[in-house]
Amino acid sequence: MATRPFEDDGAILEAVKLPLKPPRRYQIVLLNDDFTPMDFVVEVLMRFFGMDEAKAVAVMMAVHTQGKGVCGVYSKEVAEMKVMQVNRYARENQHPLQCQMEIV
Repeated sequence: MATRPFEDDGAILEAVKLPLKPPRRYQIVLLNDDFTPMDFVVEVLMRFFGMDEAKAVAVMMAVHTQGKGVCGVYSKEVAEMKVMQVNRYARENQHPLQCQMEIV
């Protein structure tokens, strides 16, 4: 037995392998409302999610016709930041657009 701090008593420890799980992923969704203009939704998708115009229009139409549309899938931290940025940008521009994250 070691008598002083950091003294090695020669014992060999066996490594224990713990099962690793991949981190959870979160999808970001935009929710439909009756007031936010479609062109603003397209702008948000291009600005915050790096979509080209065709992809942004397709997602905007999903939001419009299905009530919500998926913007992308991210780690928790990135998803939280993007949701916060989109919601803030919508409020700054006087739009009620809502952005949320959901566990995939």
